[in-house]
Amino acid sequence: MRKGEAALNYAGKDPPLPARESVMFDAKPLCRLAIVATAMGAGVTQAERPRLRDLGVSVGIFAPGRLNAITDVGGVRVGHDTLIEGDRVRTGATAILPHGGDLFQQKVPAAIVVGNGFGKLVGSTQVEELGQLETPILLTNTLNVWEAAATLVEATLAAPGNADVRSVNPVVGETNDGYLNDIRSRPLRPEHFRAALRAASPGPVAEGAIGAGTGVRTMGFKGGIGSSSRRLPGSLGGYTVGVLTQTNFSGLLTIAGAPVWRDLGPAPYPEHDLSSKDGSCLIVVATDAPLDARQLKRLARRALIGMGRTGADFSNGSGDYVIAFSANDAVRIDADTPVATIPRLAEVGLTPLFEAVAEATEEAIINALLRATTVRGRDGNISEAIPIGPLKESLRRYGVTADDLP
Repeated sequence: MRKGEAALNYAGKDPPLPARESVMFDAKPLCRLAIVATAMGAGVTQAERPRLRDLGVSVGIFAPGRLNAITDVGGVRVGHDTLIEGDRVRTGATAILPHGGDLFQQKVPAAIVVGNGFGKLVGSTQVEELGQLETPILLTNTLNVWEAAATLVEATLAAPGNADVRSVNPVVGETNDGYLNDIRSRPLRPEHFRAALRAASPGPVAEGAIGAGTGVRTMGFKGGIGSSSRRLPGSLGGYTVGVLTQTNFSGLLTIAGAPVWRDLGPAPYPEHDLSSKDGSCLIVVATDAPLDARQLKRLARRALIGMGRTGADFSNGSGDYVIAFSANDAVRIDADTPVATIPRLAEVGLTPLFEAVAEATEEAIINALLRATTVRGRDGNISEAIPIGPLKESLRRYGVTADDLP
């Protein structure tokens, strides 16, 4: 075990909890989980919802990793906690861990890019200044970012070896789920964020209306959490880029270049009320390529290309951010090392990574839409899942998928 791998409260001795469902520390989960089936509605379970490649659509030129998820990048872990209570609360938290050790003692190079800054990305200025990430990343709703940040601080201060720590930079992103969720009640508590952190594990990433994606909407349909990855061929370095998205933005849905929004209904917002266009998208990018903070910022910018390919309009009220980090062991930043010699990929090697991150971002966003189920929330508001049958027909019409797709 290398230095810094000592267990933190959120990523160590406690066994990983299942990422598919919520876990709390009292009796509430039992009644909360009982509500999930009826809350999602539409008679379709998440297990029956396809990902993009299940529809015969391959985005881009590079192949995905084994799981086609951000966890294809070695060491990266993802966990969710979903909070559904009564007929008004539809929200949650999603945690992304760059590695399983103590991130404060073994920081990772990181960068943040702002597509449109109408949002609350806690911790962004220190990442910008130092180019380092020293806590896991938490995603949640707009009005609960401060509880999430406090939870990360408390976990870091309580970790072995951190008794003298007097400054912690938690990183928390958000999107506004107030259409489906009673966001003003600020229902998430520290135990929800701790549960998401404890649940973080390698392996397949649960997608759709789960965790921080529970109450969000995207381009007229139910949005959520999505993930995808790309692995470069050995001749280009063999590196992997993984992406996780929390999608809650407006636009005209486009899949692999096909304007499917024309077939799936009118534009998601009436033309006479463009002021209603709002939302956000949080994009988390991980790679095992040995990149420094400056290079990661270059990589993060290209993720926005992938978002644009899906038809996003980057509206006035949209908080669109990319958080990128390298999980390569060789570039970790040891808190006790005064002088470090860290390898760095040559600039010429970045171009394939740029294409890979654009492809993975595009596919992750579409996966979030496809995997999401219909949700009824506060005041009877409903966000419908994208209809798979009509979508298949539209994709055939535009020649994006095979005619014989079942």
